[in-house]
Amino acid sequence: MKSLYILGTRGIPARHGGFETFAEKLSLYLVSKGWSVTLYCQEDGNGRSWESDWCGIRRIHIPINRKGAVGTVLFDWLATRDALSQDGLFLTLGYNTAIFNLLQRLKGQTNVINMDGIEWRRDKWGPIAKTWFWLNERAGCWIGNHLVADHPKIKEHLATRVSSDKITMIPYGGDEVLSADPARLEPYGVEPGQFSVIIARPEPENSFLEMVRAFSCKPRRHKLVVLGNFTPELNPYHRQVIDAASDEVIFPGAIYEAAVVQALRFYSRFYLHGHRVGGTNPSLVEALGAGCAVIAHDNHFNRWVAGPDAAYFKDEAACSELFDLMLTDDAAVKRMKSASRKRFQERFTWEQVLREYEDLLTRWYPTK
Repeated sequence: MKSLYILGTRGIPARHGGFETFAEKLSLYLVSKGWSVTLYCQEDGNGRSWESDWCGIRRIHIPINRKGAVGTVLFDWLATRDALSQDGLFLTLGYNTAIFNLLQRLKGQTNVINMDGIEWRRDKWGPIAKTWFWLNERAGCWIGNHLVADHPKIKEHLATRVSSDKITMIPYGGDEVLSADPARLEPYGVEPGQFSVIIARPEPENSFLEMVRAFSCKPRRHKLVVLGNFTPELNPYHRQVIDAASDEVIFPGAIYEAAVVQALRFYSRFYLHGHRVGGTNPSLVEALGAGCAVIAHDNHFNRWVAGPDAAYFKDEAACSELFDLMLTDDAAVKRMKSASRKRFQERFTWEQVLREYEDLLTRWYPTK
């Protein structure tokens, strides 16, 4: 039986983000194929680690009494230290603490690293954090036995560090949504087709301010639902976004109930995606899977994922112009929705993605 150990996520079942969802999907898939899968989980608290079984997956729970980035770094260190005593293949999701994986390389363990996005380019990080991420990206490229890039442009970027033969491109996956409960919309006062939606972390590089201003510059006779964890009393950027919004913009906060998020995507007129940095973003893939008509920031990351039939904007003025043109163009919306489903089926189903991961991990499984 092949044994895989997964590092770099906060744990499963998924509650936090894209990597956790991927880790859950991959673990369940591999277990169904006869693999033994162990995954490290970060827990709040003190004391010794413990183990549990979830759907046939072995989980090693490591309690951490620190919050934020410091707690994550400590968890990664303790998980890597424990992994040194294990036998099998290792998959590390993210390179943020890749320097720790040097110990595995020195011990002769085989470690495949998913290099995620170009974290050090994100606006939200200060100079110290950007330097840390830049150094760990370099370290991950050297230390990993093989690398996974989730986007062709990420592979091109990594190939400036190491040979492209050391990198396999496998994108993120998503679930197809063919129906949703319209009653889930009622708490937000919106009706199918009469609103558009933004679902992302409210950070500058995700273009929240530009999109909200573009929508709010004139009456639209339409609603814009902006999902995200806004703390305007603590975050000046969040305050800017909220102050820029017209009374047609709704801020329901962060919503983690999958059925609600699916309904908001499925029944939206447009899904707005303002990400300027990153590879294959999970939220954009999920929008394609829900058949959303996509309006996205114009960059090579988004264009490869959403395809030529999405609508793109370079700046606030261009985004506003798209609203002017497309809020009344039903034929264009229908065409865009159909193109999103086609693009999703071409490249982003979990069946495709997980099969490609199994093939890669099988090729890299250590032989003794």
